[in-house]
Amino acid sequence: MKTTVRIGIDGKDLELPTVVGSEGERAIDISSLRKETGYITLDDGYGNTGSCRSAITFIDGEKGILRYRGIPIEQLAEHSNFIETAYLIIYGHLPNRAELRVFSDLLTDNATIHEAMRHHFEGFPADAHPMAILSSMINASSCFSPELWQTSNSDHFESHAAKLISQVRTIAAFSYRKSLGRPIIYPNPAYKYTANFLHMMFSEPYREYPLKPEFVKALDLIFLLHADHEQNCSTSTVRMVASSQANLFASAAAGVCALWGPLHGGANQAVIEMLEQIRQSGDDGRRFIVAAKDKTSGKKLMGFGHRVYRNYDPRAKIIKKACDELLAAANISDPLLDIAKRLEEAALNDSYFVERRLYPNVDFYSGIIMRALRIPTQMFTVIFAIGRMPGWIANFKEIMEDTQSRIYRPRQVYVGPTANDYVPLEQRD
Repeated sequence: MKTTVRIGIDGKDLELPTVVGSEGERAIDISSLRKETGYITLDDGYGNTGSCRSAITFIDGEKGILRYRGIPIEQLAEHSNFIETAYLIIYGHLPNRAELRVFSDLLTDNATIHEAMRHHFEGFPADAHPMAILSSMINASSCFSPELWQTSNSDHFESHAAKLISQVRTIAAFSYRKSLGRPIIYPNPAYKYTANFLHMMFSEPYREYPLKPEFVKALDLIFLLHADHEQNCSTSTVRMVASSQANLFASAAAGVCALWGPLHGGANQAVIEMLEQIRQSGDDGRRFIVAAKDKTSGKKLMGFGHRVYRNYDPRAKIIKKACDELLAAANISDPLLDIAKRLEEAALNDSYFVERRLYPNVDFYSGIIMRALRIPTQMFTVIFAIGRMPGWIANFKEIMEDTQSRIYRPRQVYVGPTANDYVPLEQRD
């Protein structure tokens, strides 16, 4: 039975339909509001606005639930891997053996970027941020796929999606190598997805990087846990750009730019920078914890709490276990990691943080893991982008397959000057 909501505006009653999602989420359909009343809604930051219907990811922040295509993130983290999960997110179901083989082969076949693109890397300064390079090179890569401009976005989608997922790690690794002045390492078809990325990052022409299974597993888990997260800033940006019928590469490049912002993808980097500042001050974390509880101190615990989750971030529970296992297996000794453990212990046991639900989130633990893997901090957001690519692609796919989709065009409430007249320059003195 369909329900409606009745509102009164300027003495006029208006009946608006409601929409109920498959998990019981409720929304009011206001698409006719402006036409019927002349009013629009105002919702700074879109915190109460549903921009779309999506079948990809479900989040319940109050209960700490995250599911990809209905499957709990806990099950995927335990039984799946990044590539199988990427297929699930993009195509809506877990692949059978044949489907997974075809998908994996496509990734292998598209791992190498066009040789002419090597010259584009030379145009960036040595200290260029890897996210700037990543966004630019994703766009540049589209120039070597002329069918993007000659056919509709639905044609060749499978190959374009595989090319983007595969080449994003190649571009990322190349940009890292270039920043160090080291020779570029090409992908090795004998390696699987995550192992190949570590190979391209850290191998040398004269020495292969030792691919420790625990390192590969930890990074693959980071990719998997970041594969999608509903309508966040970068995903909404991808959908916005895709709604104009822009191609997949342009839409993904826009997502990279949105993710670059420190309030979105830079949180895990901020964790390490916070730990470094604590160490340089001669603190072991104890003084910082006291200061973090003082609102006048200006100190803030980075990597704690989450805008969506009012409970423990389910990804954090998973990655905490992986973090503990990695540090123990690798026997890593790092003063920053010792400080991180002290902050974690305080946040989980101190009533100040517990009552405010300031639990360590996925960014806290992923930052620690990536430091343990010797991934430099400027690459942290790039790692996030590699992991998030399946989610962006799936959201792009939803836009393209929706026959009712229109170009996104938010409204605004204008608060500038009212009607005015032009004054000639000689009369402005």
